[in-house]
Amino acid sequence: MTGNLYPLQTLGYFKEDDPRGAIVLLIGIGAILLTTLIFNIARGRVAATALGKSKSKTMIASKKFSGFTLHRIASAYGLDRNQTRLLEFVFRNDGVSDPERVLNNSNLLDKHFKRAYRTIERNATTEEEAQQRLSLLFSLRNTIEANPNIGAIPSSHQLTENMTAVLSNARESYPVKIMSSKGDCVIVECPTNALGTPIKMPKGTRVNLSFFTKTSQGFSFESRILGPIDTPRGLGMQLAHGKKTKPLAQRKYRRKQSSINCVFRFVFVGEQKGKKPPKLTVDSRRFTGIIQDISLGGCSIKTSASIQVGSRLKIDIDYSGELLISCLGQVLRTNRSGAIGTILHIKFLKVPRKALNAINALVFGYVDD
Repeated sequence: MTGNLYPLQTLGYFKEDDPRGAIVLLIGIGAILLTTLIFNIARGRVAATALGKSKSKTMIASKKFSGFTLHRIASAYGLDRNQTRLLEFVFRNDGVSDPERVLNNSNLLDKHFKRAYRTIERNATTEEEAQQRLSLLFSLRNTIEANPNIGAIPSSHQLTENMTAVLSNARESYPVKIMSSKGDCVIVECPTNALGTPIKMPKGTRVNLSFFTKTSQGFSFESRILGPIDTPRGLGMQLAHGKKTKPLAQRKYRRKQSSINCVFRFVFVGEQKGKKPPKLTVDSRRFTGIIQDISLGGCSIKTSASIQVGSRLKIDIDYSGELLISCLGQVLRTNRSGAIGTILHIKFLKVPRKALNAINALVFGYVDD
């Protein structure tokens, strides 16, 4: 025992004539060791937690899309630099990890754009800044919308039940609905004539089936008649699956069905003096109507007023309790609707930027109409 303590004695840590000092020293060393042990355990737990968080962040980051992916998308859609940067904001603002999957799903794409729309409205410091950024946002959205690949259904095997379609042969076209696309054939409702009698088409007849998605995008494929079939929903017609679907010609802008009150007045164009633009005079008479559909390019108004084709109108649309959409339009054609009703088909001639943003938000469903 004495031999073991000799080094400590020579260093003066305690003396032979004062054993209490050695006891105090040992207690102190024990306290230090215990404190160090507790500290290391605590630090290990914190490090483990931090490591877990870091690992989670790393995993999340690894799922983020790359700049190469964004560049490839921008090239495919013909986006300019500002649109590309804004698209990156839309995706990163919502934590999108697979942008290509989102771009092929119109409903999912609008979900992310709607959140970006609200973020811009909420964070813009001025009204001018908000309208400028929203204008770019909708420019981007309409550019993507014009691409025929978005929301495409590339195969007839992907048709869903109750999808609206048109079955055409060499002479006639018949509205039908998809009953099934599973198995070896596509089954549609058997077309009928005006009296409701099923129309017989010989087996092997060449036909074309056009169908429309929920966003009103149209596609078609060539097929042939395989024969009638009885189904729980009634008589159906079997069609051969097509090799590939083709996009139909689309409208320039998305159109939304609606029922919104509006007021419109005649606009008269005065004489042009020199290089100055002609003076526009708004008539004091007011007419009322209901917007039945609307797009960036124009709208349809149902009204009881008698309006001539070619008339220019100042249209105030009751967009919400806080905003009226005011624009200048011209009547392209009219259709009778009921005993006293008329449908005015109007092309927009002049729409302020704020009104364009409001129409876009309405058409794409980012606000309630």
